[in-house]
Amino acid sequence: MAVKKKIPMRQCIGCREMKSKKEMIRVIKTPEQQFMIDATGRKNGRGAYVCPCGSCLERAIKSRGLERSFGCSIPAEVYEQLKEEMKAIEAE
Repeated sequence: MAVKKKIPMRQCIGCREMKSKKEMIRVIKTPEQQFMIDATGRKNGRGAYVCPCGSCLERAIKSRGLERSFGCSIPAEVYEQLKEEMKAIEAE
């Protein structure tokens, strides 16, 4: 009998849907208090997941999903940086 491998699921902080970890983009807060998109999913830091579309990131910003996930306030320039990185990922 073949063993069925478990697929790790994560919840999008924008649309609140459960999807597989590989479909999502990880936003991390590093120990140095920097915020960035982790394309590899392996960098050190506290992570939150968002769907790879700009609308989910906008919803996460509007509902303060990132701030809830990381437990701190996030400056506006960090949101702008995340939007730019998301546009680059969507263009690929």
